[in-house]
Amino acid sequence: MSPGVTVEVLTAANAEDAQRRAAGALIAAGLQAGDRVAFCLPSSAALLCAVLGALRIGVVPVLLNATLLEGERDLLVADADPSMVVADTARLAELDTESPVPLAPYPLARPMHYTSGTTGRAKGVWSGLWDTATAEAAFADEADLWSFGPDDVHLVCSPMYHSVSIRFAGGTLLRGGTCLVLGRFDADVARQALEGRFGPVPTTTFVAPSSLRRLLDTGGDPPARFDSLRLLVHAGSPCPPSLKRDALAAVGPGVLWEFYGSTEGQFTVCPPDEWSARPGTVGRARPGRTLSVDGDGTIWCRPPGFARFIYWRDEAKTASAWRDGAFTVGDLGRLDSDGYLFLDGRRDDLIITGGVNVYPAEVEAALIELEGVAEVAVFGLPDERWGQRVCAALVPAASAASAASGSPRRLVEAARAHAEARLAGYKRPKQYEVVDALPRTATGKLQRSLIPELLDRG
Repeated sequence: MSPGVTVEVLTAANAEDAQRRAAGALIAAGLQAGDRVAFCLPSSAALLCAVLGALRIGVVPVLLNATLLEGERDLLVADADPSMVVADTARLAELDTESPVPLAPYPLARPMHYTSGTTGRAKGVWSGLWDTATAEAAFADEADLWSFGPDDVHLVCSPMYHSVSIRFAGGTLLRGGTCLVLGRFDADVARQALEGRFGPVPTTTFVAPSSLRRLLDTGGDPPARFDSLRLLVHAGSPCPPSLKRDALAAVGPGVLWEFYGSTEGQFTVCPPDEWSARPGTVGRARPGRTLSVDGDGTIWCRPPGFARFIYWRDEAKTASAWRDGAFTVGDLGRLDSDGYLFLDGRRDDLIITGGVNVYPAEVEAALIELEGVAEVAVFGLPDERWGQRVCAALVPAASAASAASGSPRRLVEAARAHAEARLAGYKRPKQYEVVDALPRTATGKLQRSLIPELLDRG
């Protein structure tokens, strides 16, 4: 096993006991239904059980990216205003020491996840509390779609601040199945887990396309096959057709599925035969949903009642996301005559790298603080491994007084160090370019889409 990578086996029975203890600890600490508890930790069986235990008593977990720097995390915690913060393993262990309490059969809420907006300010996606009937409908919406059952062994590869991780793992456990939890994704360890090296052989898993590529590349020559899987699902960023075909060859018929969704909600599902018939589609509307595309190409989804949401403490943004019972996250696409959706573009300026959203405004706000930088524009370029890589174009300050502005190389080095001190790893640009000026309209608006062309001319 790779150093530092843990693989935990969690059965439904053990998980149920741990969830009841975690719920008991939250109640003993004074938390009530509707309160929030913030978690900022790497994936683990204990974290999964604490999250599910909280949900089954109506306490809403706020799941934050464990790689955030302290300052980044503190901003989100202040916005979420939780009753408790769990940001280290010792504090998490304390949730496994109280007397167990009864739990609702199904989660009574969705976790609150944060998604960035085009302004760079993160927004919490809040769905409130559900009654028992609504909770059952919401649970079945996911568990029935993927047919989770007691014979399933789900391999948790993606971090638990991704909404899909809790949905898939929770659905498996609450249907009586077992989970294998990777502390962090490592392609070699994931492959060994799929081969049964750490206990039961997985039957289902979810991976982002960037992780799927790395997993397939561990197979050697000829590539390994994963015939034990009945379901391998990918989503989170565009999947190159070559990768899709390689993955189809590595699993059995009917195994490789895709969905299109966001933190806010789920739009489509696409089985392998439908993708093969229409390469490039992300599928048709999930059960209980209808899709439409307006005249500007914006995709709208009308979801079931339980899937409604608001942006936490942001009425204006919530109002702009909803129209006549349908919501949008600003993605662009088209529907064919049979209702299959094809994506034409992602949200304005959004970079999706390794399945994680990065908004340029936040990165730009950090880099523009660097002495010697007059302007900065952050953008994405296609990347075979990550889907997209974060890039930054820097315009040096006119004054040569700054030590950093002495040469393009020194400016880039200073920018890298500056980003390392202020931004989580996934937000830091992987490529820097020093340019004389940025492309702008006559009114001064940045034309971000023209920056790659500018670099090609350079």
